[in-house]
Amino acid sequence: MSGVHPPGHTGVHALKPGDPPFVGGYRLLGRLGAGGMGVVYLARSTGGTLVALKVIRAEYASDHAFRTRFRREAEAAGGLTGRWVVPVTAAAPQAREPWLATAFVPGPSLAEAVALHGPLPDRTVRALGARLAEALTEVHAAGLVHRDVKPGNVLLALDGPRLIDFGIARATGATALTASDVVIGSPGYLSPEQARAQGGDIGPPSDIFSLGCVLAYAATGHRPFGTGTPAAIFFRTVHEEPDLDAVPWALVPLLSRCLAKDPRARPTAQEVRDALAGEGEGEGDWLPSALPRLIAERSATVLALPDPGPGTLMLPPERPGLSRRRLLTLGSAAGVVVVGGGLAAWAASRPTAGSAGTKGSGPLPRYVIGLHADLSGPDRTLGRAQERGVRLAVEQFNSRSRDGRTFDLTLKVLDDAGEAKRAGEVAGSFVADHEVYSVIGPTGNATTETAVARYEKALLPIVTVSSAGDTYSKTGTRSFFQLRPDENSLSTAFIHYLTHTEKSRRTALVDDRAASRTSWQIVKDLATFPPSNGTTTTHVVPADSEDFDTVAAEVLAAKAQAVVYGGSSPHRAARCARALRQAGFRGARMAPEPVLEAAFLGEAGTAAEGWVICTAYVDPARLPAAAPFVTAYKKRFGVRTVERFAVEAYDALNFIAEGLRELGSAGVERGAMVRRLREATYNGLAKTIEFDEVTDEFHWVNGLFLQRVQNGTPHFLGRYDQLKKS
Repeated sequence: MSGVHPPGHTGVHALKPGDPPFVGGYRLLGRLGAGGMGVVYLARSTGGTLVALKVIRAEYASDHAFRTRFRREAEAAGGLTGRWVVPVTAAAPQAREPWLATAFVPGPSLAEAVALHGPLPDRTVRALGARLAEALTEVHAAGLVHRDVKPGNVLLALDGPRLIDFGIARATGATALTASDVVIGSPGYLSPEQARAQGGDIGPPSDIFSLGCVLAYAATGHRPFGTGTPAAIFFRTVHEEPDLDAVPWALVPLLSRCLAKDPRARPTAQEVRDALAGEGEGEGDWLPSALPRLIAERSATVLALPDPGPGTLMLPPERPGLSRRRLLTLGSAAGVVVVGGGLAAWAASRPTAGSAGTKGSGPLPRYVIGLHADLSGPDRTLGRAQERGVRLAVEQFNSRSRDGRTFDLTLKVLDDAGEAKRAGEVAGSFVADHEVYSVIGPTGNATTETAVARYEKALLPIVTVSSAGDTYSKTGTRSFFQLRPDENSLSTAFIHYLTHTEKSRRTALVDDRAASRTSWQIVKDLATFPPSNGTTTTHVVPADSEDFDTVAAEVLAAKAQAVVYGGSSPHRAARCARALRQAGFRGARMAPEPVLEAAFLGEAGTAAEGWVICTAYVDPARLPAAAPFVTAYKKRFGVRTVERFAVEAYDALNFIAEGLRELGSAGVERGAMVRRLREATYNGLAKTIEFDEVTDEFHWVNGLFLQRVQNGTPHFLGRYDQLKKS
């Protein structure tokens, strides 16, 4: 069942008052997990065998079709006897609350093992793949399709993996994609045909695609199609190539075949097994050293469980689990305390912020902040603006009275020219320089995605203000701080504005296919959540067409009160603006940040008047609190206006400086900086910088702003949710 802990999870919780003491002759010992459709119990048979017993809630079992499918699949799964599948030992499909018992495996799931100990070594991944392929060979030969092969459904035992959860009660994994279609499976591991909700086309090749995702995750610690919202993952699964850059090169050809978009191009489970021939034969030492110890500890704990008395459960005290990310962070912060010898001596010999020089004449400690920017490539205007903003912040910080500061800052600037390869080299240079405690940048999306993995491995905080991609969602990193909403969040501002400011009951959505993902996401979000709870119509412009006149005519025919252009091209947006104006449309017109360039304003001309653009940057000249910054910036760099993202970079430097200050004299270390910055709240000139305590992501509502074109130039309106209602 989706949403419950698998049978290998040993976080056993006490039975609740409403839980029965017995089910089908099995004594219940505790709860392993619960989901929307039922509960998974740890139970013991009369002969003393431990089982994972799944009980389906009566309200679902009342559905005749559900009960029929449950019985059919329980019988089919009961016939599986392969070594690498968890056998079904008993089932009662006819019971008021149907139940299913499987052998209990005390080992961790693959997901838990990777979270605690990182990616698995190459030999372990190959053995894992060979044995899971062998399991799927039997599953498919029995006429079954697993439909949810994922790390949480793979348990690690001393002799090999075990595949669990054979499609029983899979409806709990359903996620709505459209009003009529249903996606069954787990985003990030489902196949393109599952993502498109093509239920009739789900066959054995779907499991092979999922197996490829699982092996990529085991080898790298990351999903090949990233993370984030289900819609974003579905899109990447269907339309984008997997990220296999970190996969051992010998596995890439096989995984590429498994992850083919066309099911017919994928190998069979037996072919995967043959490709990894010999990898699944050995036993005992197939796992890295830390995992057998974990399995042994858990086995001893579970096997020692006594039978509970009525309503009680005698269990060892539960220790809160630590993710690998949290272990790394805590380890970094506590390293000086727990590690003796050289490290402690090194820490003691470092200059401290509270030592001589704080108020005396000696030099203060200096901390280096890196700026990773595009200063000579396609985004050089943004990169140079950020360099200016950061330089001004450093100069102002170092000019403060020594009564008010305990260290100085030094800026180190490296240019990646907007090239992915150079971005990796720049990241490597900053990582190797142990005097660097944090980095601001990179400037663009592509260079950010390339560099993040290098920074993350070193736990070097990287703070970006202009990268608009969903890199954080894809990587799930701890040390990456994206101080702006990603491009998937822009729709919120459109919906809010057309609901509360310029109210629209009928909204036309221009789906510019030249923008691919960006337009798809905006159109999908507004169609799902129409402004003012009204209606929407979608008007598609093919990528190879510039016929916006037809769209304009359709907008008028639909009697739309507002138009949202979903594309990202300033040139195509200008054509759309001219077509709407020529057709006589006078309603609200909106577009996302990439549109607001000189090309749009110049090519659209008077047709751009009144357009409202959602951006993640502010105009500091319109913010009273930023007036001193604006004055100092213009004077320092001899410019008439402050460029985009300059004040955001200024805030980022001061955000980092505040983190350094709060860590104090002995705590300034990269891992400690990661933890401190993630917990911080900083009221900057442009926006408040704070992070969600659950997801670790930037509170994006603080970073969405609206600007309206007036007299040929953008006029800053303010934060999207703080505008006056019309």
